[in-house]
Amino acid sequence: MGNLQALRPTEPKPAHGIFKAYEPGYLHIDIKYLPQMADEDRRRYLFVAIDRATRWVFVRIYPAQTAANARRFLRDLERAAPMKIAKVLTDNGKAFTDRLFGLRKRAASGQHEFDQLCAELGIEHRLTPPMRPQTNGMVERFNGRIKDVLQSHRFQSGEDLEQTLLRYVHLYNSQLPQSALKGRSPINALKYWQRQRPDLFRKRIYNHAGCDIYPIGFFHIDIAEVLSYPPKIVQ
Repeated sequence: MGNLQALRPTEPKPAHGIFKAYEPGYLHIDIKYLPQMADEDRRRYLFVAIDRATRWVFVRIYPAQTAANARRFLRDLERAAPMKIAKVLTDNGKAFTDRLFGLRKRAASGQHEFDQLCAELGIEHRLTPPMRPQTNGMVERFNGRIKDVLQSHRFQSGEDLEQTLLRYVHLYNSQLPQSALKGRSPINALKYWQRQRPDLFRKRIYNHAGCDIYPIGFFHIDIAEVLSYPPKIVQ
């Protein structure tokens, strides 16, 4: 042994929890701080939603994490989502609920702006248990991907940051295979589900024109180049 530390028994690492299988329409929602750029007078916030079954992601950037912006995000999400949204899961932040009052827990009143829009759209709003952020771990893991993008790029402006994140989300949805989806991208997973359960969807799934539509011979895509502008294709 090179040192005494090697003689200590290793403790098994806790395995990641496995999410219960759900059909499309159950989305996790969260808010992530964004770094303030030199041309901005305040920081902005990334609102993120991810579908539990297909890992399809939708994002918007707003100047504040208010109830009004949470409601606005849900409205935009409902219009953009190809599937019918049945449930959303959020934390207990003030943008989403009035369940917590100081350090005391109480039942949600149903009068919060976000809850009112959920009721209007026929969406069940579920809340994570207080002090249990791992319950919303699926969106937290995607936020880890966003963190990697933020740390690996130098942005010239707030607009540059926003467009880079939107390009990454498009790339993630349409191009990046997910092990949880048996090697499919989120868009391909949506197409698979739509063939099996068309009743769960409200619009046809299709790929936007992008880096998967090129002449024969262009076969390798560099993610860093795709996130740059204009994107380059490496042959």
